[in-house]
Amino acid sequence: MMEVNVVHIKSGKTLATLKELTSDSTIRDVKNKFQKSNPKYYADRQAYKVDPRGKMLKDEETLGQLGVDNNGKLLFKDLGPQVGWTTVFLTEYAGPLFIYLMFYMRPALIYGAGASSKPYAQVVHIAAGCWSFHYAKRLLETVFVHRFSHATMPILNIFKNSTYYWGFAAFVAYFVNHPLYTPPSYGDKQMYAGLALFILSELGNFSVHLAFRSLRPPGTKERRIPKAGSNPFTWMFHLVSCPNYTYEFWAWIGFSIMTQCLPAGLFCLAGFYQMAVWAKGKHRNYLKEFKDYPRHRRAIVPFLL
Repeated sequence: MMEVNVVHIKSGKTLATLKELTSDSTIRDVKNKFQKSNPKYYADRQAYKVDPRGKMLKDEETLGQLGVDNNGKLLFKDLGPQVGWTTVFLTEYAGPLFIYLMFYMRPALIYGAGASSKPYAQVVHIAAGCWSFHYAKRLLETVFVHRFSHATMPILNIFKNSTYYWGFAAFVAYFVNHPLYTPPSYGDKQMYAGLALFILSELGNFSVHLAFRSLRPPGTKERRIPKAGSNPFTWMFHLVSCPNYTYEFWAWIGFSIMTQCLPAGLFCLAGFYQMAVWAKGKHRNYLKEFKDYPRHRRAIVPFLL
């Protein structure tokens, strides 16, 4: 048996001395013990380091593996109030679906009473179908497909992320469904070319999400090298680490081509920037974690980025 001191990472103040631990005790055991003396800090709100500049410790790591012995210390960080990932995703994705359909189905509420008397161009109906399909797919994937490595995230993220998704939904919907909206310059050819790219990319995105799901057994945090399978859409793994982001970027390129709408293009570019940041981070983690990870892969854009 040994004792471990929990020290605040910024102030250096000792918050608790946890007793009856062993070298086989995990960080999850530490969190549970700390919670008993400090109920405010439930396990998902706690994070620990052994070095201020080091990485956050994983729940399954043991004190022995970390070199923490009797009267050793762990640096504590409060992650703040948490909310479940599923809750965040459902909130993020339900909003854009509802907002876009409000503009599409009730134009009189947005543009005035005369708006409902003007017929929509065919591309407007197709755009509403594409937008609805994308976010309905995301909602269903959140419930039935995704397996999250972390149970929660800071509650402030739900407001930050929702502002982004909901705001862009209103921005794009306002212009695409506007009574003065002008169809694409090259007519049906441009519309169907954009639609084809959107549909194929959505299928690719879904296929990759299923592939990621198969990498992590239920109830675990196991990580494996993602690899291409028999589904042709997964062959993108030969080129990039995060083809789900690649396909999503292409889907919004298709939507922007189809609608020829500047706000849609801006949404596409903003999304690409954020997904590129996420993809590069995940790509770096793969390279660090797996010694045999394919070095020729890029993060999100084949051969470039």
